[in-house]
This record gives sequence, structure tokens and C-alpha cells, in this order.
Amino acid sequence: MEYTLTLEIDGSEPLTPASVKALTSLCDRAEDQGGSGVVTLHVTGVPDRGWAGGLDVTLVSKWERALRRLERLPMATLAVARGECGGPALDAFLAADIRVAVLGTRLVLQSDGSATWPGMAGYRLVQLAGAARPRKAVLFGLPIEAPEALALGVVDELVDDPEKAVAAAAGLVSGLSGKELAIRRQLLFDAGTTSFEEALGAHLAACDRALRGTAQEAS
Repeated sequence: MEYTLTLEIDGSEPLTPASVKALTSLCDRAEDQGGSGVVTLHVTGVPDRGWAGGLDVTLVSKWERALRRLERLPMATLAVARGECGGPALDAFLAADIRVAVLGTRLVLQSDGSATWPGMAGYRLVQLAGAARPRKAVLFGLPIEAPEALALGVVDELVDDPEKAVAAAAGLVSGLSGKELAIRRQLLFDAGTTSFEEALGAHLAACDRALRGTAQEAS
């Protein structure tokens, strides 16, 4: 059975326990439902000056752990960015499987007053695009314009109609197993940091599960 779950994240709002709860609740529902389908995130907005004043490291840690859950869900995830996108909105955008930006979108690593915020958005940018090309964004907060984000592979598609992108993503994952998609995603994550010998066992285990499933369908 396929499901569609949706969450809007406003990056102009400060990160709060309610922000963490909303994302955690979304992950709970996705994990409970399983099956196939798409979790869709609509993200926009950048924090105002002084936005980090009310934060503490405990809250930031909880937010990052919720984002990690999002990255490992047994469902495909789609993020649609619009306008300027920074703070929690950018965090969630970079954690999605499919990243779509409306024309005119800008990705912004916000400053905390002394430098760019040292959260995991910078890490995810480098994982997606390498260290050289997003350097000015990570070090100096230079916005990444939508065409550049597309060229970097940070954005998968530029659109003028987000609803078409959502429909296309639903069609892309239609019929796929959410559990198996999560396994393929983890194999993809591990490929950049794991040697062939270390990765082989996990890939063979995935092949074995796939073959067993095929055999069951044939019997």
C-alpha cells in the first residue's frame, strides 16, 4: 500500500522543541506505515539575525537525530524548496532523497553572528558536491543560486510547478518496497566510505534477500 505524508518547514522560524516533535512525528508515521510512498517536505525561509540566541546543544542534537531518522526512513523522501531556504529548512532539504527547487530558490548557510552555522548542513553539502565547489557557501555564507545547486547535484530538478514534481516522485517510487529502498539507500551512503571488501557482505546479503523474495513470488 502507498502513502503520502507531508510536512512544511519554515526556516524563518527558530528551531524549537516543537520543530523536533513535528519532524519526529512524521518519521514515526512513516515507520509505522511502511509500504511504499513518498514523504514530502515543503521548505522555505531563512532565520532572522540573532536566531541562534535561544538554542542549546541539546536541542540541536535532538534536531540532528530527527534529520538522521528522516534520511533512513523506509519510504522515499522528497523536498521542495521555494524562495530563500536556510536554517532548519535547508537541513531538511539536504536530507531528502529527491531535492527539487522552484525557480529563483537560493540555498543559504546562515551565520550565527561570527561565522556560518557549523551544523550538519555543511557536511551534507560536501557529501553531495565535494569540498571544493560549495566552499564559499560553507565558509562565508555565499548563497547557492538554484542553477548552481543543480550543477552541483545538490538540487535534482528546477521546476515552476511543484505539484508536478510531487506527482512525478510518486510515480517514480510506485510499487517499490519502502524497506528495500531504505537498504539500497544505506548501501549508497556506505559506498563512499567503505572498502570493496567491507561492502561486499552487505551487498551479498541484500542480493540474498532479493533472490529469496523472487523465489517466493515464483512459488
